Amino acid sequence: MEASHSSNDVLFILLGAIMVLAMHAGFAFLELGTVRKKNQVNALVKILSDFAVSTLAYFFVGYGIAYGVHFFSGAQVLVERSGYELTRFFFLLTFAAAIPAIISGGIAERARFQPQLAATFLLVGFVYPLFEGIAWNQAFGIQAWLKASFGAEFHDFAGSVVVHAMGGWIALPAVLLLGARRGRYSRSGAIAAHPPSSIPFLALGAWILIVGWFGFNVMSAQKLDSISGLVAINSLMAMVGGTVAALAAGRNDPGFVHNGPLAGLVAVCAGSDVMHPLGALVVGAVAGALFVLMFTLTQNRWKIDDVLGVWPLHGLCGAWGGLATGVFGSAALGGLGGVAFLPQLIMTALGIAVALVGGGLVYGALKAVVGLRLEQEDEFNGADLSIHRISATPERESNW
Repeated sequence: MEASHSSNDVLFILLGAIMVLAMHAGFAFLELGTVRKKNQVNALVKILSDFAVSTLAYFFVGYGIAYGVHFFSGAQVLVERSGYELTRFFFLLTFAAAIPAIISGGIAERARFQPQLAATFLLVGFVYPLFEGIAWNQAFGIQAWLKASFGAEFHDFAGSVVVHAMGGWIALPAVLLLGARRGRYSRSGAIAAHPPSSIPFLALGAWILIVGWFGFNVMSAQKLDSISGLVAINSLMAMVGGTVAALAAGRNDPGFVHNGPLAGLVAVCAGSDVMHPLGALVVGAVAGALFVLMFTLTQNRWKIDDVLGVWPLHGLCGAWGGLATGVFGSAALGGLGGVAFLPQLIMTALGIAVALVGGGLVYGALKAVVGLRLEQEDEFNGADLSIHRISATPERESNW
C-alpha cells in the first residue's frame, strides 16, 4: 500500500510538472506575439535557454537553499518513495524557471543574451530560493513568528507572491536599468506605438498559459490525497473575472483581453484553496482591471517601457493576490479561514523587498561589469539578426 501511495503521488506531481512545463511555451508565444517581428526568434530562444539554465541553477544550488535537499547521493537513495523527491524537484523547478520567463517579457527587444543567462542563474540559484524557503519551508523561523504573533502563517498556496510577485518585482529594476527601447519616447513627449506583431501568436500563448495554470494551481497540493476541486473552480472563476474586467476596462483591445485572464490567475494562486468561488471571481476581476489601469499608466504616463507589462501583471496582481487571500480567504467572507491579513501584508512586503534588492544587485552588477543592452545598431536591426543571425520570416533565400 505504501509503495502504491508513493507511486500515485509521483504520477500526480509529475503530471503537474508537465503541465507547468507546457506553460513555458505559453510564455514564449505570448512574448513572440507581442514583440516586433525582428525580435520573434529571440523571444523563443530566450525562454528555452532560460529554462535550461534555470534547471542547472536550481538543481545544483537553488533547491538546496530552499529545502535543504541535494541530489548528490547514489541513485539507490534517489529512487526512495518511487523517486518522489525527484519529481517534486521537477515540479518546483517549473515554478522557479517562471522567474526569468516573466522577466524576459519586460526586457524584450533590447537586452543582451549572455548577460540575461547569467542573471537567470543568479536569480534562480540564489535570490528566488531565499524567499521560497522562507514562505514554503519555514526558513529563518519567520512563519513560526507570524503564527505566534497573529494566529496564522503567511498563506500562498500556489505562488501569487512567491513566484509571480517575485518575478514581476525583480523585473522592475531590470527594466529601469535597461531604459526604454530606442524611439519609444521622444523628447517632445510623443510616444511611438509598437503594436503586437501577431495577435494570433499572442492569443496562443495566453491560451497555453491558461490551460497549464490548472496544473500550476491544482497540483500545488503536491500529493494526491490533498487535491481539491475548490482550487480548480476558483482558478476558473478568477480567470473569467479577469477576462471580463479587462474586456470592459480595455475597451475590447485584444492585448488586454488575453492578458486579463492571466492577471486573474496570477492573483488567485495564493488563496485558491481557501476562497469561495465568488470571492475568487472578485479577486480575478480586480486583477484584470488593475492590469489594464497600471499597464496604461506605466507605458503612457510614467514612460516605463515594460514591453509585456510584467510588473503590472505579475508584480502588482501577484501582490494583490497575496493581500486578497487574507481577506477573501476568511470565514467571514465564505472562505475556509485559517488566514489573517497582517501575515499576508508582512510577507508580501518582504517578498517585494527581496525581489527589488536581489534584482537590483544582480542587474546592477551585470550592467556595471559587462553591460545589459544591445548596441544601438544591433537594437535597430533587431535581436534576431544581431544575436541569432536569422529572422523569423526570411524575405528571400540566402546566397550561398
